[in-house]
Amino acid sequence: MNTFVNLLAVAFLFALLALPSLVGHARDLRIDRQIRRAQEARAAETTLASAQNVFDRAA
Repeated sequence: MNTFVNLLAVAFLFALLALPSLVGHARDLRIDRQIRRAQEARAAETTLASAQNVFDRAA
């Protein structure tokens, strides 16, 4: 029984030490997704604006 309790204690300490790192990594991934979406939206707006300028000049 002591071996099992020791194993649980080690697993708990490992999880306790790894948790902040995992949370930070998840936060970084979320921020990266937000930045990527903003860049894609900006590129789409630029493409749309340049396409409208081309059509405005042709008319």
